[in-house]
Amino acid sequence: MLTSLNDLKFIYPWRSYQSELLKHFDSHISDDHFHVIAPPGSGKTILGIEIIRKVGKKTLVLAPTLTIRNQWENRLQNFFTNASSFRAYSFDLRTPNDITFSTYQSLYAFYKTFEDKSEYFQFFKKHKIETLVLDEAHHLKNAWWTCLMELKRDSKFYIVALTATPPYDNTSVEVSKYFTLCGEVDDEIAVPDLVRERDLCPHQDFVYFSKPEALAIDFIVDFRRNIAHFKDALLEDESFISFLQEHRFYNHPNSHLDELYANTEYFSAILIFLNACGFKIEHEKLKVLGFRKKDTIQFPELDLKWLGILFQNLLVSDRKQLLSQEDYLSQLEKRLKRLHVFERNTIDFIGENRLYKSLSNSPSKLKSIVSIVNAERKNLKEALRCVILTDYIRKEFLNIKAETVEDINKIGVLPIFQFIRQSCEKPEELAVLTGSMVIIHQSVLNAFEALETLENFSFAPIQIDTSFLLVQSKSTSKSSIVSIFTQLFEAGYIKVLVGTKSLLGEGWDAPSINSLILASFIGSFVSSNQMRGRAIRKDADSPNKTGNIWHLACLDPTTLDGSQEVDTLKRRFEAFVGLTNSNIPFICNGFERLNIPEEIPVESLQTLNTNTIKRATNRSLITQKWDKAIEKGARLTKEVKWLHKGTKPFKKQKQIYYFDALRFFVIELFFAVVLFNIEFIATRFNLIFQQGVFYVIKAFIVAFLVTFGYKFYKAFKLYIRYGYLYKKIKKMGLAILDTLDALGYITSNRNGITVRSHLEGKGYVVCNLNGANALENTLFTKALSDLLEPLESPRYLIIKTNLFRKRLDIENFYPVPELFGDNKQNALVFQKYWRAYLGRSKLLFTRSTEGRKLLLKARLSHIYNAFTEVTKESIIWK
Repeated sequence: MLTSLNDLKFIYPWRSYQSELLKHFDSHISDDHFHVIAPPGSGKTILGIEIIRKVGKKTLVLAPTLTIRNQWENRLQNFFTNASSFRAYSFDLRTPNDITFSTYQSLYAFYKTFEDKSEYFQFFKKHKIETLVLDEAHHLKNAWWTCLMELKRDSKFYIVALTATPPYDNTSVEVSKYFTLCGEVDDEIAVPDLVRERDLCPHQDFVYFSKPEALAIDFIVDFRRNIAHFKDALLEDESFISFLQEHRFYNHPNSHLDELYANTEYFSAILIFLNACGFKIEHEKLKVLGFRKKDTIQFPELDLKWLGILFQNLLVSDRKQLLSQEDYLSQLEKRLKRLHVFERNTIDFIGENRLYKSLSNSPSKLKSIVSIVNAERKNLKEALRCVILTDYIRKEFLNIKAETVEDINKIGVLPIFQFIRQSCEKPEELAVLTGSMVIIHQSVLNAFEALETLENFSFAPIQIDTSFLLVQSKSTSKSSIVSIFTQLFEAGYIKVLVGTKSLLGEGWDAPSINSLILASFIGSFVSSNQMRGRAIRKDADSPNKTGNIWHLACLDPTTLDGSQEVDTLKRRFEAFVGLTNSNIPFICNGFERLNIPEEIPVESLQTLNTNTIKRATNRSLITQKWDKAIEKGARLTKEVKWLHKGTKPFKKQKQIYYFDALRFFVIELFFAVVLFNIEFIATRFNLIFQQGVFYVIKAFIVAFLVTFGYKFYKAFKLYIRYGYLYKKIKKMGLAILDTLDALGYITSNRNGITVRSHLEGKGYVVCNLNGANALENTLFTKALSDLLEPLESPRYLIIKTNLFRKRLDIENFYPVPELFGDNKQNALVFQKYWRAYLGRSKLLFTRSTEGRKLLLKARLSHIYNAFTEVTKESIIWK
């Protein structure tokens, strides 16, 4: 052990969960990896330094930003030494010391300076660097991963990986790559554990909705109306219909099979459009897809997605093959450009670029922010510490006229500042802090001067309100001004601080924050979780602190589901666990925990927002609900939910299928008995009929048998398909688990891992692993989700079939999960265990001609795909 590291000693008592984690240090580091998941506020950096001390080797610490890099040195000096006495450190990669603090960007730039990579490897050997600490390791999703992975392959290192948010939202391959570098998770500090210990404060997320301004609403409605008129006209456009009927895929499908199977969505879109026009698709067109004459196909509705696929191919991807029709295509292109749905070679009937960017940047959100700040100020009074984070500064809104503030049409630091300055009480408590612009009220100058001499800064009044000063440091360092503002905010001289997420969203410490407004458009898992971490830290000066985290959404008034703004929030909420808004609270991830209606009419926004403000002001209830919810669980568990989308609960629907089949069977049986015993019945009751009457009665009974026989056949098919679904999903889970084990992904004791599956009240089927580690859980849930999701374009298909199923026409097609579908050997292993649990099946490679044919057949007809419902990966405290 290095002497300098041996001299380090943590000078405070360890928290209980930190002590528990460190107690298992020897077993965790035995594979040369120590991988810890810990949320903001859990003392992750402190734990990292202690692990470095215990390993005792020369160390390179890598962080994603300079701010976080500097925090490592700060924590080391303040928590492990007396009087900041540790000197064996460096910030320069080229001159390393016992501990070198750097960034991923610096390492990558350093890596690129070596033409001969062996010299890069030799540098680390020469300086005897044996430990790599990867802070905020989720940033390793990009190119920085390469220079680290090559280093790891060349030499033996101790790898210490610390993260609050593993990149679980990536593909299975990327997740596997991440864990290859960092090792499997050795320990996780869960948010509920931290709240129980009050190392994180109780907190809750809230959504404040707005509707666009009147002009924006008119614009959206006109856009939607024009698209609808275009679609309706197109369905009756004889020229366009003839154009599609003459398309090579439709007119001569057998001559273009390879091309057709390579772009199945295109051919599907052609068929779906012609079907929507009322044309009966000839069997000859469907025969190339593997459909038989007796097969029934229910084509999807021609929605804007399918229309977009059709025109994206006609006007871009397939255009070179349609040169003989170029004049007609040019006319179509001009029509679409007039509708503003064809720009930069991209078709967009939904309006993702034209509409949703304007919604995410809607000035109505500025009014939402003002409403939230006013409500929080009224409730918290002098205790308010509110931070508003956004993406852009928008410097053009600094020097504007007072009467034009209401006309601001963009979201950004300065638009938010101007709205709050003009609309809120006590504007003197407002400030701006970004990397390139700093604004403070002149009444705070005395407090500012008590922290730093004013001579080191310049102060210039802004035109719109001279009581506010634009602050510029005379040195090049930003750290000083950030430190000063943090202290002014903590002391309450600043109560509302507007800044950028790039400066304050990650690594900035201000424990007093009790209200955070996320005015950011970014919906990524990692960024959202890091920003939330600013508000949920405990505050030693306010032991009863609760944190409110506010999210903003501007709704599309032409839809009921809120459209893309709500979808962005749903992605954001997958990243973290929190408290449900139910009467009986529990802890889980996902947007659904807020109990916001699936359909949100614009007319109900005011009521929805009023109720949200009411809940947000009852902070003591938030604390009580956290305490109750924590008592109900012991650990966070990943699980897969199959979401039943029927109008009736799944259990009830299953009973309906069962009783339908039973009812039609009894009716069938009754009429069959009557048919074959009609003469006996007539004699028994002394009835005398003419021979012709017997024939009429028999024909009537036969008609009943045919009618109810068909209904029994359909009901029996539905019951076979859905009746045993929950048991079937468990069997699928067992097949996945055994495949993971056979392929070497399971490192825990296999006998100690079980698959659990059960029905929830709403009819959701829930499946999860019990007894597995974090990596095993992640791979399992991703594989099961792949298996249950609607078919896209898997490399391999599993076809569940047997003679009985073929007779009933209920063959099922399932995608082989991505993790097993990378090569045939792995796919065959999966098929082996599938057969063991779910019976006979065929494995089909979809990149072959036959495979593409069956893949398109499976995607075209919902009859052949049992799972059109979606799945959801959830994390729950239980």
